[in-house]
Amino acid sequence: MKKLMLGNEAVARGLYEAGVKVASSYPGTPSTEITESAATYDEIRCEWASNEKVSAEAAAGASFAGARSFCGMKHVGLNVAADPFFTMSYIGVNGGMMLAVADDPGMHSSQNEQDSRHYARAAKVPMLEPADSSECKEYTKLAYELSEEYDTPVVLRLTMRIAHSRSLVELDEREELPLKEYKKNPQKNVMLPAFAKGRHEFVEQRTERLIELAESDKINKVELNEGAKIGVIAAGDCYQYAKEALGENASYLKLGMVYPLPEKLICDFAAKVDKLYVIEELDDFIEAHCRKLGLKPIGKEIFSLCGEFSQKTVKELVLGKKAETVCLDEDIPVRPPVMCCGCPHRGLFYALKKLGVYVSGDIGCYTLGATAPLSTMDTCVCMGASVSALHGYNLAKGEDGEKNSVAVIGDSTFIHSGITGLIDIAYNATNSVVIVLDNSITGMTGHQQNPTTGYNIKGDPAAAVNLETLCHAVGIPNVVVCDPYNLDETINTIKEQLNTPGPSVVISRRPCALLKYVKHKPALKIDKDKCIGCKKCLSIGCPAISIRNKKAEIDATQCVGCGVCTSLCPKSAIGE
Repeated sequence: MKKLMLGNEAVARGLYEAGVKVASSYPGTPSTEITESAATYDEIRCEWASNEKVSAEAAAGASFAGARSFCGMKHVGLNVAADPFFTMSYIGVNGGMMLAVADDPGMHSSQNEQDSRHYARAAKVPMLEPADSSECKEYTKLAYELSEEYDTPVVLRLTMRIAHSRSLVELDEREELPLKEYKKNPQKNVMLPAFAKGRHEFVEQRTERLIELAESDKINKVELNEGAKIGVIAAGDCYQYAKEALGENASYLKLGMVYPLPEKLICDFAAKVDKLYVIEELDDFIEAHCRKLGLKPIGKEIFSLCGEFSQKTVKELVLGKKAETVCLDEDIPVRPPVMCCGCPHRGLFYALKKLGVYVSGDIGCYTLGATAPLSTMDTCVCMGASVSALHGYNLAKGEDGEKNSVAVIGDSTFIHSGITGLIDIAYNATNSVVIVLDNSITGMTGHQQNPTTGYNIKGDPAAAVNLETLCHAVGIPNVVVCDPYNLDETINTIKEQLNTPGPSVVISRRPCALLKYVKHKPALKIDKDKCIGCKKCLSIGCPAISIRNKKAEIDATQCVGCGVCTSLCPKSAIGE
């Protein structure tokens, strides 16, 4: 039977068919749906871990026990998981272990563009890259075969287009596998320097064996078109772009394994064409390998190091022909990312703007606090950095900083990597104010549960972290809660903590407005007779409010009656 599936859904199907028993991940676009889909198979024990390092370590532990295991993440998540990832390359596996990493060329939902192929080369771990949903499933199953045959974790690299595109997938039955026997072997599994030296030699030998595999047509395939003088080396979505743009005008070396790369296969292919192109997002990873082999491909001299490619890009740059495109007759207004109507973060950021404080920011829906009209966030580096960076800022600024700066971090991000920064604040004693934006869900990636919500990935009751108790336990003396819908309370609470000796945590608590259990009030209305068109209600940045005919107007289909805007109107023109 065939089924139309997202690439991420197909990876999950591959996990199921490969007999995977344990899947541990942290949600991150564009990888999230892999684990969400895997959780629909009862045979796989799925979980959301507190962060990617924990998920990789849990998968490693399951592999030690003899089970096939999985962890999934987006590209920046591999930064977090790098510590166990590099060492697992030395240790290898018992049961097969696969990591899926989803890169985000074009930065549709990320703070950077990052090419995860470099991690595979640095850790000397094989990496497969599928080009459609069918390959997502088949390469997942292949990854476990390679993992156990070559004693290595295997990485499956996706990009946003492959992860979120649909194509047909042939469904097969699950291969139910018993646990492999665990045998005590410190020389293999305990990475003391004396043992690690021997394992490093093993890794280098393993890479040579994997290069031999890459030379075969099991994964990397040559497609020759008679009379074609152009040759293209590509993988993943870039292969699809090239095929659609160039058709039979080119021959192709389609790479399914992007590390380690073949040598003889590439040289033989290059000898069959007059002009060789390497088409790849983002870095010149394959191109540099070709140049090391003495070849002179055309690559980043015409293709950008930034952003996504397309069929149009390939056709115009390779053939020099303007690609035909279809455009709508009407211009579509640009709608920039914005906090949802009723978002609890909006009131908090408005309060911070009124106070005029420096805001050390973090990763989440609330990062939109950096955009107009709130324009409140000053910095944003990575998950959890807001807390640690605030500490460093205040170390440098002293009392002037402590009385005029805060960190903001979401509940899920706080669990992910904010706790250790808060411990640093308590231990090294800066009077820093950390605001935890507790909206009772992992909102940015589509409403996943986290350790503060009281539910697991399947929605079953689970242990819930009590943020107030946790903050006190790590040494924070001042922990208070405020309701961000109440602007006066929020402003006064933050102001008070900025002037209170010792580090403080303010928990801005209000559930995400999009949660199904949240009951909204009736939409608010504008009294046109009272409204003077001063536009102060627009300063909150709510998309439900606009100005028409010099008067404020509220879209009843969007407004959730949160009431934050009512305190902004000098004429009390907003009401029920």
